[in-house]
Amino acid sequence: MCKKIISIILIICGIISYIAIPCFAETDTLELSALAAVVICADTGQIIYGKNEYERRPMASTTKIMTALLALEIASAEDINITITDKMVPVEGSSMHLEIGNILPLSSLAKGMLTVSGNDAANSAAIALGGSIELFSEMMNEKAKQIGMKNTNFVTPSGLDHENHYSTAYDLALLGSYAMENESFYNICSKKKVEVPFNEPDKIAMLCNENRMLNRYDGCVGIKTGFTKTAGRCLVSCAEREKLRLVAVTLNAGDDWNDHEKLLDYGFSRIKAVMFEDKDIFKVPLVGSDEDKLLCAAKGPVRVIVDRNEADNIKRIVELPSFIYSPIKEGDMVGRIQYVLNGKVIETNNILVQKQNLPSNKEKNIIKKFFEFLKNFFRKNGD
Repeated sequence: MCKKIISIILIICGIISYIAIPCFAETDTLELSALAAVVICADTGQIIYGKNEYERRPMASTTKIMTALLALEIASAEDINITITDKMVPVEGSSMHLEIGNILPLSSLAKGMLTVSGNDAANSAAIALGGSIELFSEMMNEKAKQIGMKNTNFVTPSGLDHENHYSTAYDLALLGSYAMENESFYNICSKKKVEVPFNEPDKIAMLCNENRMLNRYDGCVGIKTGFTKTAGRCLVSCAEREKLRLVAVTLNAGDDWNDHEKLLDYGFSRIKAVMFEDKDIFKVPLVGSDEDKLLCAAKGPVRVIVDRNEADNIKRIVELPSFIYSPIKEGDMVGRIQYVLNGKVIETNNILVQKQNLPSNKEKNIIKKFFEFLKNFFRKNGD
């Protein structure tokens, strides 16, 4: 009963002091060549700087972030072999030079998309997985909805121009953040060179990544370039520094490499990741047991992302009941640690019962002690 009351109190406290994503207000204007741009914190989705970030525009081969992601998600369950047909390869633009009759794993097609931006690889994966370009585009749009891309519509898997094929800088930043959580995707787009296995012919091709940011920017780990005459130069990049991951996007940029350096530099200058180890061991009085205290601790370390100027203003508040009723088991939540900034809860860490010799109910212990008394009594009298 007491445990239920504690849970209700904690829920009410959570409603009153809701968790708020920190807002990083723009205070500067960056000189950018791009018609639309954004840089976000990948962990929270929060915009650090934006310029026409919700404006719908063609996005060229940054489209292949979605195509490659879908391919790799399927390949994680079964990396099926794809036989290249005459319907797959006739496509204009950049290519990984697939030929009719080639057989290669699905993951190899994803590598061709994320390195040399192979339109043939994107078409091949789309037809193999969806049955047609049209049906695969439905898969792309369904995934976009799941990610939260509200102003995006995919028509082609490669990013070739189409009047109904569009996205926004912000939506692509969400997509990039999501894709980088996929280990296989991350491992491909973060490398400057990638080995690409073929089964027919039996060979390993070496493809070089066309993303110059990998060489230009310290901490860059991806993601994807793009260009068509209609879309202009498009780029989605990701960089990691000081336990932070940022994603930047530019659409129709005359100088995208420099734009991204400015966006990422600005992002890292504005926000900071603050680590709380939370290694405290709490001893909470226990009622209904022959044990006096229950050992509790936070679930683990916590990372809080805030405006760099506010990092020293975070307040850490421990919430624990004055006592706990037995029985209780390892892993039960008994309290929490809140991190508060400017009166708002920005992160929470649950306090759990730790592994130990957990006490049983007092009534059971009394019975056990009684039988032990009888056992010792008769043993002593028998002697």
